Amino acid sequence: MEKAVKKYWPIFLVPTMAAFLIGFIIPFIEGIYLSFCKFTTIKDAKFVGIQNYIEAFKDSNFIGSFKFTTLFAIVSLVLINVLAFLIALALTQNIKGKNIFRTVFFMPNLIGGIVLGYVWQLIFDGIFVKFDTALKLNETLGFWGLVILVGWQQIGYMMIVYIAGLQAIPGDIQEAAMIDGATRMQRLFKITIPNMMPSITICTFLTITNSFKLFDQNLALTGGEPLHKTEMFALNIYNTFYGRVGAEGVGQAKAVVFFIIVVGIGLLQLKLTRDKEVQQ
Repeated sequence: MEKAVKKYWPIFLVPTMAAFLIGFIIPFIEGIYLSFCKFTTIKDAKFVGIQNYIEAFKDSNFIGSFKFTTLFAIVSLVLINVLAFLIALALTQNIKGKNIFRTVFFMPNLIGGIVLGYVWQLIFDGIFVKFDTALKLNETLGFWGLVILVGWQQIGYMMIVYIAGLQAIPGDIQEAAMIDGATRMQRLFKITIPNMMPSITICTFLTITNSFKLFDQNLALTGGEPLHKTEMFALNIYNTFYGRVGAEGVGQAKAVVFFIIVVGIGLLQLKLTRDKEVQQ
């Protein structure tokens, strides 16, 4: 078997590596180069140095979208993970129909973001019309509308991860704590949560990165209105690249900055939560 693997490994590895190289590595490198160019198509790219980056950081909408996205990511991180953990905790108890509840909570994750955005827009505007306002006319309503939409979509997925983590905790540890007289809250904070750190690492990483990369829900629900005040990072890049003639290079520069920020925050979060895992 080993001889066959050593002999035929290129047949399996080369196509995959070629696809990864053509579909990701080459476009990624070319994208970085284009961020230093002024262009309308890749064939007429003209090198302009860091001018695109200077214009990107001069754009008040870009800075505003970063602040809005950061606030959204923080609120979503706390809300989604706390609710997902509590639901997972409830659905690992001996209650009737827990598998049905798990399925129901997970189902919103299967619906596309564009569809969800337009459906929730109809729901919210149907309510707000009674108060003579609309989602796209109020920045605060737009913010919390996005939080509710994304929470409704992602809580079920995070719940599944937390359920897997809860079920992996050895039962004898809980039993020993109960025999020693530990209360339910003591068991939760001293046993359950410390043993859940691998699951918490996964869920916090997914929540943060998904929040920063959010695009389709933002486009469908608020479209960045009013006046770009609910425009998130990805939507701002999209509007710059496709909505402003001659600003393709600026949009590409914003995309590179976006990549660096998301990767940096993701790696920082992984380090912080993995350090907790090591301590446990």
